[in-house]
Amino acid sequence: MILNVKDLLKLNLKDEVIVFQTDTVYGIGCLINSESGVNKIYEIKKRENKTPLAVLCANIDQVKSIVDRFSLGEEFALRHWPGALTLIYPKKDIIGDFITSGLKTVGVRIPNDKIALSILEKFGPMAVTSLNISSESPILNFTDTLRFENDVDYIVRGIDLSSISSTVFDVVNQKILRQGTIKLG
Repeated sequence: MILNVKDLLKLNLKDEVIVFQTDTVYGIGCLINSESGVNKIYEIKKRENKTPLAVLCANIDQVKSIVDRFSLGEEFALRHWPGALTLIYPKKDIIGDFITSGLKTVGVRIPNDKIALSILEKFGPMAVTSLNISSESPILNFTDTLRFENDVDYIVRGIDLSSISSTVFDVVNQKILRQGTIKLG
């Protein structure tokens, strides 16, 4: 179902999978406690090797509720969030292994997008990845999200985007894992 963000915010999500714009690319996500939602995301993406999903948060308090040792990346977080920087932190037990593929770390980010932030403020942290079939490019145009209409529960109306994926930085090992729009150094 395609709907406006205001209509989505009136709902109670449980295991639903939603598509929404972020500040970089269109994302596909679900609540962090929904293992069935995460499995559905892997199915939709046709992702055989279950690589970890990131968790998007609305604010620093949400981030601190899901990660250990926030101070490891606090300088980067305060300088670049909200924005296109995913930081890899040790995870708290609230983040299930089904999100991180068994890793003891989790990638977290606060997107710089009003629609995404309103969704995250209402529903809390969400397990999210780029909307696309694995090995294809992430989706930037709202019209292109519609090809997933029969696979997801909700698509939130959005605009066409023109960005690239976020920079990914491992705060534990102080290492850039993917270079995106934000340059660290």
